[in-house]
Amino acid sequence: MKKFIIVSGNIGSGKSSLTDLLSKRLGWTPYYEVVENNPYLEDFYKDMKKWSFHLQIFFLSKRFIHHQEILKNPASVVQDRSIYEDVDIFAKNLNQQGYMDDRDYENYRELFSIMTQFLSPPDLIVYLQASVSTLLQRISLRGRDYEKKISEDYLNQLNILYETWVEDFNICPILKVPADNLDFVKHPEHLKLIADKILDKLQGVEKVEFN
Repeated sequence: MKKFIIVSGNIGSGKSSLTDLLSKRLGWTPYYEVVENNPYLEDFYKDMKKWSFHLQIFFLSKRFIHHQEILKNPASVVQDRSIYEDVDIFAKNLNQQGYMDDRDYENYRELFSIMTQFLSPPDLIVYLQASVSTLLQRISLRGRDYEKKISEDYLNQLNILYETWVEDFNICPILKVPADNLDFVKHPEHLKLIADKILDKLQGVEKVEFN
């Protein structure tokens, strides 16, 4: 039976890496976040106030297209970040910090609400829970120039919004993964543990935790 899971988490939490590794281990089709060919990302980090709305609309459009493609795909899928996160985390944070004005944010929220009515939810969201120090370390290791300006405060605020989002999200189950303690890139046994927990959750095990 087809399964559709989404890997969620803050910038630098390891979403793309886990998406790649899980797709290979489980034999599922990966869908990645549009980063390298994003025409707004570098401009956004140079001037967040000017480009925040453009960036969020771009992501919303691409995530909507990917979600539709995933629902039509007969194969099981693991997706790097969901359409559901931006509205209550990234766009909300930009609004709270004054980088996106209320008019644009409300316009964005309304568009999100309309679009998601046409989408069926995933079977599971895998949330990579990582501290700011871990995020900064991993961001530094991947060496993207435009990410060098990301501040500790910015990541911390996103973490706070992620925790609220996870607690309030009820569209599908969420599996929390302690990403500070599990290096699934360097340690195959950590990847196996995560994959096993995901399969347990998908099979209906109600309480799945990492000890």
